[in-house]
Amino acid sequence: MIEGPPMTQDEPQTAIARLLQIMRQLRDPTTGCAWDREQTLQSIIPHTLEEAHELAEAVAQGEPQSIRDELGDVLFQVVFLARIAEERGWFDFDAVAAGIGEKLVRRHPHVFAAQASLSAAQQTQAWEDLKREERQGRGEAGVLAGVARTLPALTRSAKLGKRARAVGFDWPDARGIRDKVDEEFAEFEATLADGESQERQTEELGDLLFTIANWGRLLGLDPEAALRATNAKFERRFGYIEAHAAQQGLALEGLSAEQWEVLWQQAKAAERGKAG
Repeated sequence: MIEGPPMTQDEPQTAIARLLQIMRQLRDPTTGCAWDREQTLQSIIPHTLEEAHELAEAVAQGEPQSIRDELGDVLFQVVFLARIAEERGWFDFDAVAAGIGEKLVRRHPHVFAAQASLSAAQQTQAWEDLKREERQGRGEAGVLAGVARTLPALTRSAKLGKRARAVGFDWPDARGIRDKVDEEFAEFEATLADGESQERQTEELGDLLFTIANWGRLLGLDPEAALRATNAKFERRFGYIEAHAAQQGLALEGLSAEQWEVLWQQAKAAERGKAG
């Protein structure tokens, strides 16, 4: 087992201190790793997003060992980015940790200050009020400011809708938005029927997806989680088809529409049987 660099006498014998030391050595201009030295804030971000998604997958699978490993990978991304920032003279890992600690205390005055306890609903509202004040303090004007553009599109659609609701711009309830879904679907179909440009079709498809995402929000459903689950379900069922077609000596490319349908229904039935 590779132990990595030893701790120095001046550093506490803690796992996080060891990790920070490993990161410093990886980025060392003369003795570090060439790949790690070449990385920038911009080049690391795709890896950070990938690791976050892999953590989400581990949580979905519910495997403690995988969750622990993926948490470590995400932590390393934070350490890596903080190290690059430290080299630029901006801040270090301790400043990152201190900043989030201060933020958590500030956003939980009912826990850390002498204030009355709040219900979950009251805490949610207080949290949103504090975040809005923080955005204003950073000069981020506007109700929709600060909703990251790099979020998955369905997630961002729901968050934008939630922000707008905070100032009264929203459908009154899920039933109200249901009619809007039909309206947007009809407008999208019209662009297809009229042979409009792909740009117009894409615009109307986006309107439809945005409306469906916010329909889910008003129903208390997470549109991103819903689509993620459906993707996983499709993968499972398609895997079933591949396996059973192979068992029957059938090439997927040669299946008729009727054969695809039979195998698909079999895959659905097999899932229902396992669930039962």
